[in-house]
Amino acid sequence: MSLSFMRLQLFVMLAFLFSFFLSAFDALGQQRAISTLNNLPRIEITSGISLHIVSPEPIQKVDVSSHALVGDLLESNVLRLKIVPDSVYLLLRTPDASVVVTVIGETFIVQYQLCFSPPGLGLTPTLLNISPEDCHPLDVSGVGLSTPAMKVHALSLLKNRSTSAIRKADGYGVCTRLNQVYTLGEYIFLDLSFENRTGLRYSIDELRFKVEDKKITKATNAQSVEIEPVWQLYPLTTFKRNFRNIFVLKKMTFPENKLLNIELTEKQISGRTITLKVKYGDILKADTF
Repeated sequence: MSLSFMRLQLFVMLAFLFSFFLSAFDALGQQRAISTLNNLPRIEITSGISLHIVSPEPIQKVDVSSHALVGDLLESNVLRLKIVPDSVYLLLRTPDASVVVTVIGETFIVQYQLCFSPPGLGLTPTLLNISPEDCHPLDVSGVGLSTPAMKVHALSLLKNRSTSAIRKADGYGVCTRLNQVYTLGEYIFLDLSFENRTGLRYSIDELRFKVEDKKITKATNAQSVEIEPVWQLYPLTTFKRNFRNIFVLKKMTFPENKLLNIELTEKQISGRTITLKVKYGDILKADTF
């Protein structure tokens, strides 16, 4: 047997083995990429008992494969599911009496197989926390920073107890302070604190962010552009002495002849209003995470 023939045989054998392993890896990849009904986490559900699904981030969309179930969002991250009265027969007609529920968050998708369980057994779950191991990651266009990530960075800002304020404004016994400005990608984090030096509680009506002219004259038309925060750490509330919160804005630019005015207003009847003026230079000097 010639040496060239042996080399040819070795080449053919290596090519066959390479093709075999390539096909095996491709099949394994397809198997992992496909979810089947039998592989989905099984959750029991009973008529007359609601199932609450808690997501680690705001829920964007929900799909239920049967009209026998109805769902609604109690909070941005809490989904309630329950069986429609007199619709149990629809579940029994479904193969294995199961329904697929798909929950889409900002950065993940998860599916569950809901199986009908007769009432009275006492084993039906009422609360389900979405686990990371059940989720499939998503690359959702337009979602640059997820809500959990914003919360982690916002809480890290609260750890800084620095007393020096970048900007502050006083009025009616209330002081508004801009403590820190941080940026992350396309987002600006504003650390704001409010101090009430009076004996009267301050009930926040709203906090507005507006880009406005520094000086307003009668000869010119004043322009005001309101900016809605994309996220805030805590809801606006009533405070007796101190209140601190983190607000997240999308990246913005404005000329030197304009200011970012942060306007705090109180609920009527008192209606105390304080405006904190932030220069564009304060934004440019922001630290980064």
